[in-house]
Amino acid sequence: MVMYFNRNMKEEILERTDRGLHVFNFYMPFEFKLKKNFRNPLYDDSKPSCNIYFDNRSNCYKMHDFGNIDFSGDCFWFAATVNHLDVKRNFPEVLQRINDDLCLNIEQPSLKHKQSKLSTLKQTQPFTIKEQEPTLPFKTIEKPFSEQELSFWKEYGISQKELNRYKVKSLTSYKSKNREGAPFQLETSRTEPIFAYFGNDYVKLYRPYSKMRFLYGGQMPEIYCFGLEQLPQRGDVVFITGGEKDVLCLSAHGFNAVCFNSETASIGNEMIEMLARRFRHVIFLYDMDETGKRESTRQCEIFSAYKTIRMELPLLGTKQEKDISDYFRMGNTADDFKKLISDSLEKIYTQTIMMLNSCEIDYNNPPDRSQTVVSVNDVPLGTYDNLFCITGGEGTGKSNYVSAIIAGTLPNADPAHIPDLLGLDVCPNTQNKVVLHYDTEQSEYQLHKNIGKTLRRAGIDYMPEFYRPVFLAALSRKERLQLIKDSMDLYHHRFNGIHLVVIDGIADLIRSANDETESVAIVDELYRLAGIYNTCILCVLHFVPNGIKLRGHIGSELQRKAAAILSIEKDENPALSVVKALKVRDGSPLDVPMMLFGWDKEKDMHVYRGEKSQEDKEKRKFVELTQIAKEVFRLQERLSYNELVTEIMQAVGVKDRTAKSYISYMRNNEIIAQDNNNFYFIKP
Repeated sequence: MVMYFNRNMKEEILERTDRGLHVFNFYMPFEFKLKKNFRNPLYDDSKPSCNIYFDNRSNCYKMHDFGNIDFSGDCFWFAATVNHLDVKRNFPEVLQRINDDLCLNIEQPSLKHKQSKLSTLKQTQPFTIKEQEPTLPFKTIEKPFSEQELSFWKEYGISQKELNRYKVKSLTSYKSKNREGAPFQLETSRTEPIFAYFGNDYVKLYRPYSKMRFLYGGQMPEIYCFGLEQLPQRGDVVFITGGEKDVLCLSAHGFNAVCFNSETASIGNEMIEMLARRFRHVIFLYDMDETGKRESTRQCEIFSAYKTIRMELPLLGTKQEKDISDYFRMGNTADDFKKLISDSLEKIYTQTIMMLNSCEIDYNNPPDRSQTVVSVNDVPLGTYDNLFCITGGEGTGKSNYVSAIIAGTLPNADPAHIPDLLGLDVCPNTQNKVVLHYDTEQSEYQLHKNIGKTLRRAGIDYMPEFYRPVFLAALSRKERLQLIKDSMDLYHHRFNGIHLVVIDGIADLIRSANDETESVAIVDELYRLAGIYNTCILCVLHFVPNGIKLRGHIGSELQRKAAAILSIEKDENPALSVVKALKVRDGSPLDVPMMLFGWDKEKDMHVYRGEKSQEDKEKRKFVELTQIAKEVFRLQERLSYNELVTEIMQAVGVKDRTAKSYISYMRNNEIIAQDNNNFYFIKP
């Protein structure tokens, strides 16, 4: 029984990850191309003799190492190996790990529940099997698209590249039999072209100028969904339209879309649940005639649990202008359509807008005083689709450091003014996307004061429209997170993107930073939002780290998910603060320079004071690697090389190659040594 469930979950994972390709993409420490050789990341490979290919026999992607066949297998073997699991003994754990890491949300029913369900089935009466629709044999002869045919598609903004992507073909002829078994043949002509939407063992014909516009051949699937294969793994909006041409038209203009067999087709809960899991909004965009309006309303009512919504186009609903294809044919642009989407979503967020108005800082009307994307030396720190973390104790200058990052995104009215960004390189916000700054700790008065410092550092004396600081201290923890999620979506559409999100006080979004369940949930949610909105989310954690490890469960989760982590602490010189890298995407954080900043009385702000010396850098590396060694050997006196690599990777959240470089440093600097059996131990 358990094996049966494992097989079900295995197949479900393969279906949701492009037959395992997305699993390889997720766990591979670098980008790769199919059938192009690369060095195997699972060991110290000297020659690129490994590649990813599609295995037709097993119907999934696999990795093959020509240099060492033992390091070859499918995506489940690779995920198990990367996570130091045995794919045979720990297969259920491997499946669950993939499910969790890729946020697939596959529910695996308990054994008890299934046994109960099976026993219930045994007691029921025999059931009848629905008679399968007959397979209609067909034969097609394809031809290149004519100029006239391409002109037809071009009228809707659909190029030949888009047609090829969706497997749309032009036919010379089509032969089949009707349901009575009588053969028939269709021939293309200038006045009646034949287009074909091909699937697995079936075809749907589209004849735009014929009396019978649609015909079907082969065995149509139980649920026909055109465009599903072309959808990205996750995104902001997906549209459900009335037909294939609408899907092609939306895709050609940069929007995700699918359609079922018709606007009146029955749609399964599983399909909507899958779309709702992968996209922030599932929007029904049917025709503007009576049928389309009625069916889109009905579908939204059926799937209200998934918060589906419907959109109406500004069209008359006549035969000449009723669908999204007509909308674009009439000269409307992608930007026009984005405005329609934004207007539709603003109606949903009426209450959110009211709450935002009470929480946003109005810089021109100061409140009453009350009681109280980023790199350094070409090393990426904060990147789109990722989390970036800054941590440190009280009084170390974290808020000023965050202020410098925000200042780097603001417009520079005076080209001669070069803002002091405390040693960082910040990408300018040239497209005027929104910059969101949520503060969970400071009072309204203090936040307003810090905004003034940020503007002064940037060299401007006005509040840019795209900079939106939000005061959250007065809200409950649950309200804070909901406001962040809703306002990100609102401003993403209003400003056509989010350049940077700052959450100063991430621990204040949950009840306890040591609650593992809450910590995992909040970090996963923020990581998901960074991906959906293609932005960088900077999380400020007000904890003092333990060496190069963050404290608490929320610290552990950030250490695992954040692309980079910086720690700010007081230097040996108390007038200075020092910035240390605890984690970077590539390489060792111990190789990143330690930056200094301190208060400049004349400039009335913190300024960059250069880097710590190479000697200080080496001293830090020795001290912290010694501390890491003590931790990994705390429970075991002897470790093999592979065990030591694994322990270091788990202890400080670094990749395989970085852990190996740490071992080399420890050995060369006599922090650890090897015994006669080649096992490592820490030197006294």
